[in-house]
Amino acid sequence: MSDSANQKRPFDLNIHMARLLMDEPFFAAISRRIDKNSSNAIPTAGVRVNPHTAQFEMLYNPSFFEKLTDAERRDVLKHEFYHVVFMHVTDRMPNGAMTRQWNIATDLAINSHLHNLPEGGLIPGKEGTPFEDLPRGMSAEWYLANLPDLSKNKGDDKDENKNEGESSDGPGSGTGGEGQSQPQSGEGDGYGDIETLDDHSGWGDVSDEVKEIAKERLKEIVKQASEDCARGNSWGSVPQQCREKIMKGLQSKIDWRSVLRYFIKTSQRANKSSSIKRINRRYAYIHPGRKTNRVAKVAISIDQSGSVDNGMLAQFFAELNKLSELAEFTVIPFDTEVAEDKVYVWKKGEKRVWERVLCGGTDFDAPTEYVNKQGDFDGHIILTDLCAPKPKSSKCQRMWMTTPQYASRPYFATKEKIVAIE
Repeated sequence: MSDSANQKRPFDLNIHMARLLMDEPFFAAISRRIDKNSSNAIPTAGVRVNPHTAQFEMLYNPSFFEKLTDAERRDVLKHEFYHVVFMHVTDRMPNGAMTRQWNIATDLAINSHLHNLPEGGLIPGKEGTPFEDLPRGMSAEWYLANLPDLSKNKGDDKDENKNEGESSDGPGSGTGGEGQSQPQSGEGDGYGDIETLDDHSGWGDVSDEVKEIAKERLKEIVKQASEDCARGNSWGSVPQQCREKIMKGLQSKIDWRSVLRYFIKTSQRANKSSSIKRINRRYAYIHPGRKTNRVAKVAISIDQSGSVDNGMLAQFFAELNKLSELAEFTVIPFDTEVAEDKVYVWKKGEKRVWERVLCGGTDFDAPTEYVNKQGDFDGHIILTDLCAPKPKSSKCQRMWMTTPQYASRPYFATKEKIVAIE
């Protein structure tokens, strides 16, 4: 047998995932909806939002995971999924900034519910650590307000971030322990010597639009996982207080304007060309830079049926006036058919007032066929009350916008995005 055949294959976490989470239906449901990729660029593991796709993904170092026991692997996985579930990847950072103290505080909150972490995990109440006097089961905000003062000059920074935390929150961020130091504040208060285990880089590097769409996707992920557990009447090791926090998080609202902006941005096509004027960041003066011109062509189909009220039309047009700075729209008025003589191009940077040109019934096949026939649109947004049968498939990505009332009770079921205009 050749040396290459004898060479040991790198540890593949995906192969072991089903076995590791066999008794954890909630985490197994979350895991199925998060991409997991091996990477030697991080020392242990980490979760993040992909800034280009707004999808959650987990990176893991195969050498690190290979050395762990199954129980340790399971707890590290649960820890990373708690990051996602409790929005530490997209939200909740005090004043919008990630600090070492906040990572440690959320670390303590998560690890209060995990009992098989690798050696070195930051755990409240553990003897011989700075946190041995802290109780288990408190919120990340509580731990942040009650972290022991490790500075040489007592009291210098203790009250800087002190806030009242909730009595019980559930998990926070950071597996904790020996590993890679994070570039965070805290070097002068004694916390600079405490290193976190998992990787948090990139958490604050995504735009508000990406965060909003990721949070909406997260709600769907958690909702489906919770429904799966409710049907089987089993949440695995998820404690009651964490379940309550999870369900509470499903009630949060999304900013529909941010979703709309993100949809348009992700519909943009990139036309790239070489440029000697722009320096290549990775290979300066060796390879030419890249010049990117992004142009999005988006179809806006507006339901002109009598059940779509004027207030809804006016609010939507007001936002499109702002979004015209990003892209060019083709406005398509329709009811049971498309009024082709009323179709017009809303040019980039142009301002318009809302108008109603039709007042009939509703047929979603009409605008869908029109957009499909054109064949050169990047995205299709339909403003409607959703009171018509499900249409045929769209050749480009399609999104629906309606009122909260209609969004909660759509006439048809769809996996496409439905956003409520508040």
